Amino acid sequence: MVMDYETRLVPEVVEEYLRHLPRRVRWRLLFGGRRYLTTRFLDRAKPVIVVAHSFRDAGRARQLALTIEQDWFLAPDKSREAYEEILLKAPGLVVVQLRRKNLCGCLGHRHVFPQEIPFAELHEAFHGESVGELDLAYDRIGTWAALPLSDTALDAKFHEGSRLKEFHAQQFRLRVLSVFLHEVNHLVFPREPESSVRERSLAFYRESLAHYVESTISTLSFTIDRSFSRLG
Repeated sequence: MVMDYETRLVPEVVEEYLRHLPRRVRWRLLFGGRRYLTTRFLDRAKPVIVVAHSFRDAGRARQLALTIEQDWFLAPDKSREAYEEILLKAPGLVVVQLRRKNLCGCLGHRHVFPQEIPFAELHEAFHGESVGELDLAYDRIGTWAALPLSDTALDAKFHEGSRLKEFHAQQFRLRVLSVFLHEVNHLVFPREPESSVRERSLAFYRESLAHYVESTISTLSFTIDRSFSRLG
């Protein structure tokens, strides 16, 4: 039986390719502190996503991977559907350069050509899939006021304490996911006006966060109601 990873591009294929890079390249990347983490959206085979990061940012890279794998499903169906065509037409392999900040202050960019050494040229291991690249300024996204008024209104729904911390953590991850989708949008449709791309990504963030808050408060209210019913 032919294994699935032998016939199409999957994360395991990319990991195997990286393990078998020429020794001089592997040593150069190793001593340069460069590391790679592969992931994908769990409801589709493509794109395969490679998070390129410094060894110092391994935790940030893992969090980005979990955001793509898990937080995508927090969005309402219509929010995900807004990116259906974009993800279908995305390069089969998307490389994300994870940075803490960009000198220009931007949250991210699409790259015209891949800059990461292992992906700068097409390889047979990619099974004919094209490669796209973008960067995300992880810490800069953390200080970004995406939608100040609505964010403040949602923030007020939680009291201080663990619930508020949980909300802020989820809020940050959804910001990261919306910026990632924003830059993939630019990769696929580079001529689409920035205003249109921004409107789509902000709508995804707003709807996903509101859906999370609504679900969390509903669950919290149900838990409180059950607690009181046991006391009655």
